[in-house]
Amino acid sequence: MTDQARSTAPADTSGMDFIAERGLGALADRMGIVVTEFTAERGVATMPVEGNTQPINLLHGGAYVVLGESLGSMHANFHAPEGFVAVGVDINATHTGSATTGLVTGVCVPISLGRTLAVHEIVVTDERGRRCSTVRITNYFKRLST
Repeated sequence: MTDQARSTAPADTSGMDFIAERGLGALADRMGIVVTEFTAERGVATMPVEGNTQPINLLHGGAYVVLGESLGSMHANFHAPEGFVAVGVDINATHTGSATTGLVTGVCVPISLGRTLAVHEIVVTDERGRRCSTVRITNYFKRLST
């Protein structure tokens, strides 16, 4: 392998086809996360504030993390070497704003796609384009059991 991991997705499979085939999982579905763009270069998804708030009607900090991990892990799996699966080993988030209504949008870009690790940054903004949270996730490429 090179410094950049090879995708496990077939060459003719688009990122959106990859998402449609795998899904994001029950938690992402429950939180209303919808992927709107998914390519080798980035993933974009939205999530409603309503239903994902803390008691004072701000988007819950953990909701930002769920959005970030959903995007980052799926993007890492899109790039995982054949016979491997990406599993999260570290995640952190810095919340710099508070969404109170509407949708937030997460934009996920790879920082590093190596032979054993993938690191992604997910910037989450509100409908006015204000950055509310920055999430960084590291995934390890684990060999699938045979």
